[in-house]
Amino acid sequence: MKCQRPGCTGTIEDGYCNVCGLAPAAGSAPVAAAGSGAGTSGSQSRPTAGTAPVAASAVWSRSAVASSRSTVSGRTGTSRGGSGRTRGSGRSHLGQGLVEVPPVPYRDPSTALMAVPEVSEDKRFCAHCGEPVGRGRSGAKGRPEGFCRNCGHAFSFSPKLARGDLVAGQYEVVGCLAHGGLGWIYLARDHNVSDRWVVLKGLLDAGDDDAMIAALAERRFLAQVEHPNIVKIFNFVQHKGSGYIVMEYVGGSSLKDLLKDRRAAAGRVEPLPLEQAIAYMLEILPALGYLHRLDLLYCDFKPDNVIQSEESLKLIDLGGVRRADDEVSAVYGTVGYQAPEIADVGPSVSSDLYTVARTLAALSIDFKGYQREYVAVLPRPDDVALFTRFDSLYRFLLKGTATDPGARFQSAEEMAEQLLGVLREVVAANTGIPRPALSGLFTTDLRARPDGADWRLLPALIVAADDPAAGYLATLAAAESSEQIELLREAPVHSVEIDFRLARSLIDTGQHAAAEEILAALQADDPGDWRVWWTRGLSAIDQGDTAGAWAAFDWVYGNLPGELGPKLALAVTAELGGAAQRALPWYDVVSRTDTGFTTASFGLARCRLAGGDRIGAVEAYNRVPEGSSSYLDAQLCAARALIEVDGTTAPELSDLGRAEATVAHLKLSGEQRASVTRELYEAALQLLRTGRIHPDPSITLMGEPVTEVRLRLGLERAYRALARLAATPEERITLIDQANQVRPRTLW
Repeated sequence: MKCQRPGCTGTIEDGYCNVCGLAPAAGSAPVAAAGSGAGTSGSQSRPTAGTAPVAASAVWSRSAVASSRSTVSGRTGTSRGGSGRTRGSGRSHLGQGLVEVPPVPYRDPSTALMAVPEVSEDKRFCAHCGEPVGRGRSGAKGRPEGFCRNCGHAFSFSPKLARGDLVAGQYEVVGCLAHGGLGWIYLARDHNVSDRWVVLKGLLDAGDDDAMIAALAERRFLAQVEHPNIVKIFNFVQHKGSGYIVMEYVGGSSLKDLLKDRRAAAGRVEPLPLEQAIAYMLEILPALGYLHRLDLLYCDFKPDNVIQSEESLKLIDLGGVRRADDEVSAVYGTVGYQAPEIADVGPSVSSDLYTVARTLAALSIDFKGYQREYVAVLPRPDDVALFTRFDSLYRFLLKGTATDPGARFQSAEEMAEQLLGVLREVVAANTGIPRPALSGLFTTDLRARPDGADWRLLPALIVAADDPAAGYLATLAAAESSEQIELLREAPVHSVEIDFRLARSLIDTGQHAAAEEILAALQADDPGDWRVWWTRGLSAIDQGDTAGAWAAFDWVYGNLPGELGPKLALAVTAELGGAAQRALPWYDVVSRTDTGFTTASFGLARCRLAGGDRIGAVEAYNRVPEGSSSYLDAQLCAARALIEVDGTTAPELSDLGRAEATVAHLKLSGEQRASVTRELYEAALQLLRTGRIHPDPSITLMGEPVTEVRLRLGLERAYRALARLAATPEERITLIDQANQVRPRTLW
C-alpha cells in the first residue's frame, strides 16, 4: 500500500509509512508489530501541584484540554519531499537520511539491575504535595519510609517486590531497574510466554480492592497502543494491594544516560551534537502524534523517557498517559519540562509538544538553570553560541515553548515539519552539502536576476490541493495580474485560496487598499493565519515600507522557522532597504541549504561585493547549480567579479586567470564571449598602467601575451566583434570608434 499523504513517496510497512513515518492518512488506527524488549525509566516525575493526587477534584474544561486554536493556522503542511527516511529490518533508521546517529548496543537485562535498590535522598518527594521527604539531618541518613511533615501523607521508597516474588502467578521478579515517579520499576520473567523479559512498573497503590480493579480496568486502553516507537504494554496486574503495568523490556540507554556518558567522557557538560538531538525528536514526534490521534496525552516527555537500543528509539513509561477528556486523574510531569499552564488548565496536545521543545533544548545546549531561572523561558541567544549560529533553532524553541498554548505548534506533524527544515539547515551548514527539499507551503523562487533584489521573485504560496478552487486557480497561472483580478472576481467557486491570490494580484497592480480589505477579512475569520502576514509583507515592500515588510516577514519566520521562504523575504527586504550586511546572513543560509534558490545566491554575491569580498562573491555565484537556468548568468557574474576594477579592490593577475578559466568551458554566444573578453582585456590594461601587474609575454589571457601591445590588439578585436553584432548603426559606430582608440600604434 502506497502512502497517500501529499508529497510522500513511501509505502506502508507494519502500519506506518517507511518514508514519512506516519500512519495512513485515513482509515482505522494503525497497528505495528511489537518489538521484543522493555522500557525502564529512573526519572523522578511528580504530580503537578494542585492536581490529583495533589487534588483529584481539579476540573479542567474540555476546550482547555484540547487546545486546538493556533495563532499560525492556515495551512502548515505535514510533509516535505525527500525526507530520506529509511527502514531496515523492520526498524526506522535514525537521522532521517540526513545524519548518521551512532547505534547504542543492546543491553543485557541482567546488567541493568541496581546493585543496591535505594532512592537517593535528593530525589525523595512527597507524592501528595511535592515537598521533600526522607531527608537526613545532622549527618544522619534519612528514613526511606514515614510521613510527610507538610501534609501528613505516608511515603515509602523501599521496594515492595523482592527477587523471586511471583506476581499474578506469571511474572517472577528478578530485581529493581530504577525508581520512577510512580514507584519502583522491576525486571521480571514472564513464565507464560517463553520466559521473556518484561518490566513491571507501579501503577497505583490503593487499599480498596474494588477501586484497584476499577482503576486497572480503566487503564487497559494502554494495551491498545501499538506503534514501533512506543514501548508495548502487555498486561495490567494486581499484587498485594498494588497495581502494575507489564511492558516490554527495551535494552539500551536513555537519552539522559547518553548525556551523562558524554559528560563523564569529556569531564564537563557536553550536549549531544545538534543534528543527533534533532534526529531523536524527529523520530519520536510521530509516536506522540499517534497518541494524540487516539485522543491520548503523554504528559511527561523528557530525556529519561526515551531509550535508544541499537538503531531504534522507544518512548517508554506510559504511566502518565491519560485521555484528553480526563478531567480528574493525576497529571504527572517534571519541573523544567512541563508547560506552565498545566496546574491551571491541565494538559493538551500543545503542552505535550512544549515538553518536546524543552527536551530538545536540554539535549543540545548546556541548559543550566532549566529548573530554576529558566524553568519557563529560554536563555538569550547572546548567552548560547548555538542559538547565535542557528537562529532557526532558537526560533523553533521559542515557538515550541511559547507561554500562550495557542502560539505553539498545534500538532506533532506540524512540529516535525518545521524541525526537519531546521535539521536541513544545520546539516548543510556543518557539512557544506546542500540539503534541498520541497516545501508544502511555498514554491521555490523564480528565475533570479543578477542585477538587483526584486521582491516579485520571492516564492509564492502553494495552493492547497483540497481547496475547492484549486483546479480553477491552476488555469490562471499564465494570466497577467490585471487579467487575473477579473477572472478571480468571477470565479465559479469562492475559497480562501481565491482571496489570497486576488490580494496578491491587487498588490502586483498597485491596488494596496483593496488588497488590505481582503486581508483584513481573512484575518477576522482566522486571526492566526500566517498567510495574511506574508501577503501584507509583500504589500509593504511594494510600497517601499521596508520596516513594515520586515516586521511582517519576521512574524512569519518565527512561526515557520524551518521554511526558507520567510528567510529569503527578510534578505530581500534588508537589501532593498539598503542594509546589505543585514541581508547577507539570510541569503547565506537559504542558498547554502538549497541551491535551487538562485535569488539567494545572487543576493549573497551582491552583498559580499558591497563589502569588498570579491572571493566570497565568486563562491556565492558558484552555488548556483549547473542544471539551473541561471547557471550561465552566475558564471559570467563570477568572472566579472574577479576582473572588476572598482578603485578599492583591484584584482590580481591570478584573478584574471581564474576569470578566463571560468568562462572557458561555458557555451557562450558570440556577443557574450566578445563582451567578457573586452572586460578582461580592459582590466588587464588598467592593471598594467597602474603597475599592479607587469608585462610578461610568457603568460597569456584569452590567447594573448600579457603585454600592452598584444592586449590592445586583443581588445581591438573584441570591440570590432561587438560592432558586427550591434543592434543599431549608432551603437556600431561607437564600438568601431572605441576599437580605433585602443589600437596600438605600429610601423606597418
